[in-house]
Amino acid sequence: MDEPRDFPLESIRTDGWFERIAEGIGSFQALCDIVGERFFAFSMILGARITALTVDRRNPDNTLVDFSVAEDDGESTQADTQRLTLADFRRRLVSRMLVDDQLGPLPERETDTEALQLHIGVRHLLLAPLYGYSLTRLRVEGGRAELLVQRDGMEETFTLEAFRGRMRAHVREELERVARGATRSAIDLARVSEAEAAAAAGDSIRVLELLGAWPAPLAIFLRTPEGQALNADARATIARGLGLLGSACAALGEVLKGEEVLRLAVQYAGDGPVAGEIYARMGRSLLEDHRAAEAIGPLRRAANLGAPPEQVWPQLARAFAARGRFLAALGAIEEGRQAGVAAAEFDSSSEAVNDALGDTLGRWRQALG
Repeated sequence: MDEPRDFPLESIRTDGWFERIAEGIGSFQALCDIVGERFFAFSMILGARITALTVDRRNPDNTLVDFSVAEDDGESTQADTQRLTLADFRRRLVSRMLVDDQLGPLPERETDTEALQLHIGVRHLLLAPLYGYSLTRLRVEGGRAELLVQRDGMEETFTLEAFRGRMRAHVREELERVARGATRSAIDLARVSEAEAAAAAGDSIRVLELLGAWPAPLAIFLRTPEGQALNADARATIARGLGLLGSACAALGEVLKGEEVLRLAVQYAGDGPVAGEIYARMGRSLLEDHRAAEAIGPLRRAANLGAPPEQVWPQLARAFAARGRFLAALGAIEEGRQAGVAAAEFDSSSEAVNDALGDTLGRWRQALG
């Protein structure tokens, strides 16, 4: 069997590339405001140079975009000037972004940065920081390649193909977001109470009907001065609503979408009073999606932030047991019981711990008296 190989990615990480380019473009903010920040980033990744904009204030989708696409023929570079409406330009960008990169084989040496870039995919490397992913290592073992990344302070692991799929999903969602035409007027905080009642009744579809239009405008609003100046109560209410929506999406089988909504909820919650609940929801969603390893981090954070014990310790015990970390699972069970969580909540985890630790656990409990 081949020895495991580990490739550090510091030399090819592209964190902050878009922001650095912004420093050299005088019209950068105007282009982002009109075209859309991520779509402008897509255009740069694809080499589509925007040369002129004819803005239609009444119907922004009819804004005309003049652009050129450079095509390298090996000896010279030819520019193909085109004009599309903004709506068609965005669709063209997304269509091109979703075409698979020409990927190369695994490099022979860790220092072969060009080969490493081609193996992961240059386009994916540039997309990653746009969505908050910071790549740390590529690990290859037994013919399986995995990417280790940092996002929102948590480490995640993806197979290489799963990571590429995640990037493509983000790109598709950008187009879906603008197509929905969501606006700030869609945000009615009074709906949160109604959504809580629907969630308590197990009506996930109703939660989706009430809050489904929230994520896109809230993601934009968070980056505005008004969004940054929101008071703590408003942020907590928005975070609670997004938490309900994220859990509803997961319950309806839209796990990836639910995860993205919960990540947005984390940003609104900060370290406020509902942060623990949001992390607990994220952990539960990951656990229900059979991603126990990824669930442990959010659940631990939820515990540290004071989430209700019944929302954290049973799930954390399950996650540890699923990963074969039976002593950690036992610790979560004991913490939960001391916090007043009913013993029945730990039945499956306790059974797994008892089976794994056997007589050792019995002797330990006997020693404790």
